Amino acid sequence: MKRIIVGTAGHIDHGKTALVRALTGVDADRLKEEKERGITIDIGFADLTVGDTHFGFVDVPGHERFVKNMLAGAHGIDLVMLVVAADESVMPQTREHFDICRLLEVKAGLVVITKADLADEDFIELVEAEVSEFVAGSFLANAPIIRVSSKTGQGIDELKKTLAQLAAKVTLRDANAVARLPIDRVFTIKGFGTVVTGTLIAGSVKTGDELELLPSQMPRIRVRGLQVHGKTMNEAQAGERTAINLQGIEVADVTRGQVLAPAGRLAATNMLDVNLQLLKSAPKPLRSRSRVRLHHGTAEALARVILLGQTELAPGGKAFAQLRLETPLLALPQDRFIVRSYSPAITIGGGVIVDALPNKHRLREAAAAAAKLETLAQADETERLALLVEMAGEAGMSFTALAARSGATDQTIKKVADHFTKTRRLIAATPQLLIAREPFESLAKQVRERLKAFHKKAPLESGLGREELRERIFAKLPAEIFRAVISQLTERNEVVAEKDLLRLSTHRVALSTEEQAAKDHLAQIYLQAKLQPISLEDALKSAAPSFGIDAARAQRFAQMLINSGELVRVGELVFHRQTLEELRTTLQQYKATNGAKIDVGIFKDLTGVSRKYAIPLLEYLDRSRITRRVGETREIL
Repeated sequence: MKRIIVGTAGHIDHGKTALVRALTGVDADRLKEEKERGITIDIGFADLTVGDTHFGFVDVPGHERFVKNMLAGAHGIDLVMLVVAADESVMPQTREHFDICRLLEVKAGLVVITKADLADEDFIELVEAEVSEFVAGSFLANAPIIRVSSKTGQGIDELKKTLAQLAAKVTLRDANAVARLPIDRVFTIKGFGTVVTGTLIAGSVKTGDELELLPSQMPRIRVRGLQVHGKTMNEAQAGERTAINLQGIEVADVTRGQVLAPAGRLAATNMLDVNLQLLKSAPKPLRSRSRVRLHHGTAEALARVILLGQTELAPGGKAFAQLRLETPLLALPQDRFIVRSYSPAITIGGGVIVDALPNKHRLREAAAAAAKLETLAQADETERLALLVEMAGEAGMSFTALAARSGATDQTIKKVADHFTKTRRLIAATPQLLIAREPFESLAKQVRERLKAFHKKAPLESGLGREELRERIFAKLPAEIFRAVISQLTERNEVVAEKDLLRLSTHRVALSTEEQAAKDHLAQIYLQAKLQPISLEDALKSAAPSFGIDAARAQRFAQMLINSGELVRVGELVFHRQTLEELRTTLQQYKATNGAKIDVGIFKDLTGVSRKYAIPLLEYLDRSRITRRVGETREIL
């Protein structure tokens, strides 16, 4: 069965609630004050099935004081019934409500002339003519105009048939999208607990699903039960009026304007980059930094409008802007919104969200920011995801951040990542982290230049320490980006990684005959010392003067030997690699004859070293997984 949400719009006392009652038999005025005063104050709901279409009706208040409540109900509608009383015609709230529908880009609907029993034929024809002129050039330009009387029943059957015809042409919302339910009511039912209601504007929700309330600091909550249009269901789908019984949360913790979404999927925001349109009927230009009332979904928030590239926006004009919110809300790109002036509270414009989690734009960046938003606004979903990664620059963007920023599904993000990594527009730093090619290559260039400068300054050094390079270039970036850049450079054979050192593949340490001899002599000193270590200071004193080499260069030779692994540091001690290999062999021979268990005393007897040297050697062997400490003894592995 097709599910369609129909919203009313129109001036106070033009018969919206009576019309919904005549169609459905349900009085959408649920509040005691509404019944006492005879006016709709808050949004109300009713439903009706016509053939294979189920209609959920959202009845909105027409009084100018309650437009913010009207906006809470208008966000999720598929069709609008623009209600005009036959005895009054188009009135101020008719205009404001219709402006709101156009700004929200409601796609279809019809005009209902109510109270047809209170006006004669000639006057009704004048009203119809005025209405036709009023909606000319809009989405209702060629829409049906139906005369009804909620009192006598005139035109009600024709209206039902017309609604069914319009519903057949409505494109259904995407049930595979990320679920979002903007909350418009919250209450408690004895024996069940907290219940929230709203129009499920995307995705689907099932009993048992784990959801998150945004914005809030609440832990994840579970769906205890579901009702769709008053009937208990196991699943609700996009486009349905839904009531959700929530487990693990109190009524006091939930308010209108919050949104239910899959846990850990989306994020609330304090800033929005938008394409803003000011109504031609706006009373004055909108100056940058003006305070406005932002309406999005069922939420209302105060915000500052920061126009990008201009100081004010004239009535009827459009501009890119950043809205800086005083309270956070949940929004996604392509969502529509309304802005009303701070005081008096009248509708002055609206628009579409381009980036829901932007960075703060500085004044000097305004023109560049507007240009990027222009590109982003014109992109389809696939291109938009690629652009978001490119806008993230050197930091790249994880799949998790991309999901929160775009609202895209995992399947869509994976498909886009696969496509653009194949074309090399994007690079996968990890399977879940993307970076655009340009910043990636910029980082690679910085690595090459840093290594080139290092080799020029220290030609005798084997390479630059990996950690030092990371700190110099990648300190503020994810570690995965550093690893991906180095990995790419080594795959291209532009950089060579040797243990903890990095060097350009073209770099060779060129030593003179005397220098090479001094280096070899230094290695020989340690080879001859065996397990009776000589301090590095003493070794350098022995090697340098013999070949006319100064102490500084001799020190570099020692470091070269350590970097290459020919000499090995063991705590404060230095040994030749061959000596340590011979020690490993000695231990294996002992194990074969005497078993794997040894202690410090046995080790001293085997090696002839004092306890001073035995302890650091044994600790080195433990780290190298040659031995393993077991209490006060060790096991040869």
